[in-house]
Amino acid sequence: MIRYGLCLALGLSCGSAAADYSAHPKAGELLETLRSDYAFDVDALKTVRSALVQAERVDKLIEQERTAPERTWTWYDYRPIHVNPKNIENGRAFVEKHRSTFDAAEQRWGVPGPVVAAIMGAETKYGGYTGPHRILDSLATQGFDHPTRSRFFYSELVQYFVLCRELGMNPTEPKGSYAGAMGLSQFMPSNYRKLAVDFDDSGDVDLWTVDDAIGSTANYLVNYRGAGKGWRRGEAVLVAARVSEPLPKSVKTNTKFTSSTIGKLAEAGIRPTIPLADDTPAGVIALEVAPGQMGYWIGLQNFYALMSYNPRTFYAMSVFELSEAIANHDAPR
Repeated sequence: MIRYGLCLALGLSCGSAAADYSAHPKAGELLETLRSDYAFDVDALKTVRSALVQAERVDKLIEQERTAPERTWTWYDYRPIHVNPKNIENGRAFVEKHRSTFDAAEQRWGVPGPVVAAIMGAETKYGGYTGPHRILDSLATQGFDHPTRSRFFYSELVQYFVLCRELGMNPTEPKGSYAGAMGLSQFMPSNYRKLAVDFDDSGDVDLWTVDDAIGSTANYLVNYRGAGKGWRRGEAVLVAARVSEPLPKSVKTNTKFTSSTIGKLAEAGIRPTIPLADDTPAGVIALEVAPGQMGYWIGLQNFYALMSYNPRTFYAMSVFELSEAIANHDAPR
């Protein structure tokens, strides 16, 4: 009864969906969640309702999410999106321009500047393209109407309204990706609230500014999965593997987390090209580097820290290769 009383007080229809998202069947649930879990008062809830009235359903955003290149392309077609001469050159210039901030972030979190820069290069071309879609439209469309992932995006819509209240943002104004990610490093609202930092000591956490985006990206890689489970200072990301094909059926490849150890992989005929302790957590990366030609690597914890940013092997591998190229190393083949 609280939900429907609240809807009535705000003039909200909780029945069948109408032309705007304030009339969607789940809008009342959203408002009640904001009231009960985040202490939104009546005025704050009216602001949310007003935003939902203005939100637009944009079906192409759902299609973009479901057909993202890292989900649907081959590795050899996907790689050049991020690992290309222009992105490498611009990445090196970006690191040099903001050298002091990258150095400060590495000193604090242990994540090398080229790694942080590569994420920003992959996400927004170093801030050159942070997304054309209103975050409100992206998250309302995906959160209310996505056929398979509405639960995730609905949760992010809730977090977005909380974030807007915390930062004093008008929820109808910020723009970002088709999925609702924001800023130079494209944080989803929940991660913005949990992991973004005020690295320039301005008093605001603003991921549309370079310093905050750099510090927040490094903090994300270290702390997203909890203490000790993220990026490890000074450790490798991945190494080339010596493999006798075909791989044993028991060996898992391209997992989201480490799935084995160096010792167990060696027993299966998969060995690193550099010495590593047998108890080192690891996983196998297997990618088709050209039609009919496979490449194999052993991913270490830092590789899977990259996957915490985007849980697609293609994404993490391209970020790693771009970071190596930015750092003036040869990208692995």
